[in-house]
Amino acid sequence: MSQKVRVRFAPSPTGPLHIGGVRTALFNYLFAKKHGGDFVLRIEDTDQNRYVEDAEKYIVDALNWCGIPFDEGPQKDGGFGPYRQSERKHLYQQYATELIEKGQAYYAFDTSEKLDFHRKDHEAKGKTFIYNWHNRLKLDNSLSLSAEETKVKIESGDPYVIRFKSPQDEKLHLKDVIRGAIEIDTNVLDDKILFKSDGMPTYHLANIVDDHLMEITHVIRGEEWLPSLALHQLLYNAFGWDAPQFAHLPLIMKPIGKGKLSKRDGEKGGFPVFPLSWNESQGYREAGYFPDAVVNFLVMLGWNPGTEQELFSLKELVNTFSLDRVNKSGARFDPEKTKWYNHQYLQDKNDAELANLFQSVLVNKEIPSGAQNNVYVEQVVSLIKERADFVSDFWELSSYFFEAPKTYAEKPVKKQWKEDTPVLLEKAAEIIAQTTDFTSTTIEDNIKSWITDGELSFGKVMGPLRLVIVGDLKGPHLFDILAMIGKEECVSRINNALSVLG
Repeated sequence: MSQKVRVRFAPSPTGPLHIGGVRTALFNYLFAKKHGGDFVLRIEDTDQNRYVEDAEKYIVDALNWCGIPFDEGPQKDGGFGPYRQSERKHLYQQYATELIEKGQAYYAFDTSEKLDFHRKDHEAKGKTFIYNWHNRLKLDNSLSLSAEETKVKIESGDPYVIRFKSPQDEKLHLKDVIRGAIEIDTNVLDDKILFKSDGMPTYHLANIVDDHLMEITHVIRGEEWLPSLALHQLLYNAFGWDAPQFAHLPLIMKPIGKGKLSKRDGEKGGFPVFPLSWNESQGYREAGYFPDAVVNFLVMLGWNPGTEQELFSLKELVNTFSLDRVNKSGARFDPEKTKWYNHQYLQDKNDAELANLFQSVLVNKEIPSGAQNNVYVEQVVSLIKERADFVSDFWELSSYFFEAPKTYAEKPVKKQWKEDTPVLLEKAAEIIAQTTDFTSTTIEDNIKSWITDGELSFGKVMGPLRLVIVGDLKGPHLFDILAMIGKEECVSRINNALSVLG
């Protein structure tokens, strides 16, 4: 590519950033980095009625947490700012006026009541009201009025909008990087509003002007904008500007049923749909996901590398990513697969890092400070992490390493606790107390030698022994647990269970 690649992610600050938006940002970021280009964040806040305070900060924080920071944007001027459309509104009027002077747009004075009347009248006749070439001369605008009448209305302060004059009887040939060639009959297009009566541009005008002025080379956005592609191409044509290349990404679909993944799907299914928490909605960060795991599962929603590989570092994604491997059809969201990704990333992290994260959980537990020793916690993590999807799973999987069980699982007790169990456990406690080299291997050799020499059943000893040490029939290798918690604690737990269970 001869021209430097410049892409933009242009969300509206109307609430939290949905993971569909994060994926759009991610694909833009990967494409830019693959081609040595710039990733621009532009805040499209022309709709002041829907503006939500802190939404912009949320967007920035979410991108940074995911590890896909922007090169240019608010507080990062790269020479194309400002990057908030509300701070650029002085630019848009001149371009709207330019289109009017070229005969590509016009003033429209129709009241909302009059337009509503036309819509309802069409509906009653089984038709759809479209404001375009077939009726624009019958409506209240500068095309149906004389120049003098139009001037009087404007000078009198009559409210107006500026509409684009969509062409009649033309075939518009468009190209989308993902979807290929598209042909549109311009007769079906309506004359979209470009400039509103409140003095602000609509998304369509501001979007085109900003992309041109910011020298955006590729517009990578969600497929919900595909119906706007014809208008945007016509606007580029009207201004005489070269259009960027367009790529419309497939939707992220519901796990079950039809339609786009929504906040409600997450609430019903018990999984996040936002990168960070927002009000009462939990985010992926707060749910315990690693940002690199989130990036990895998001990139696989709608894109595939053409191989069986599923796990990618960000660097690998930059090297591998291409738009021609983005699917046209929607990608179904699988909450269980997201957990699988987090599990893989958790296993790949070193024990010291995971132990450090686990410490934030342990600090709120009433356990001896000695049990929070970093070396000890690392050893615990190494034994239990393969069963965990999240760091938050660690306590449930390992509490018995830090404190004696307070209760014993009912079903295992019924199944494991026999008439001779107390006698066998007393002997096990005696062997444990007499073991001097208190390592997992030595304890195992001593206990198993006793079982073998006494011609006992392993099941009659090992199940109950695990039960009284752990509180349930779970956990890693039993003798690793015994060695970890120490001789005195092992004997204490056996004696306590004997007093409770008889």
